[in-house]
Amino acid sequence: MSEQTAPGAPVPPPPRRRLWPWVLLMVLVLLALGLGAVSAVLAREVSAESSRTVHIRYEVTGTAENVVLTYSTWRGDALSTGRMTLRTLPWAGELDSKGFMNNGSFAAGLGKSGGDVACSVSVDDGTRRTARASGPFATATCSGF
Repeated sequence: MSEQTAPGAPVPPPPRRRLWPWVLLMVLVLLALGLGAVSAVLAREVSAESSRTVHIRYEVTGTAENVVLTYSTWRGDALSTGRMTLRTLPWAGELDSKGFMNNGSFAAGLGKSGGDVACSVSVDDGTRRTARASGPFATATCSGF
């Protein structure tokens, strides 16, 4: 049995279509398009940065003996960590690294005999990080270059 309205009675309006699913769909489409454009720009920047060569200078000074150096660099497409022990100070080293050096790290660690140590890292664009440490098992860490 179907509902009918009496003759002359007002006809109820048709049910309203909900608008929010369409608005949500449009927002999602616009976000997807925007993220695609951002991804393309980021991919281009990452490619350019990964092929750029940077010149890095490491320096260590102080009175400590048997200082253990630990440093990061990019080798190919992977982050690599190097390590060496210095019997006496001062020491300086340079290298060219290809790829990202953001958040690079250089640490000079002291042993049980302690002493004083200072590290310094400079990158060809002028970025310079320095740190100092003293005492047994202390570590001076220059990072974020």
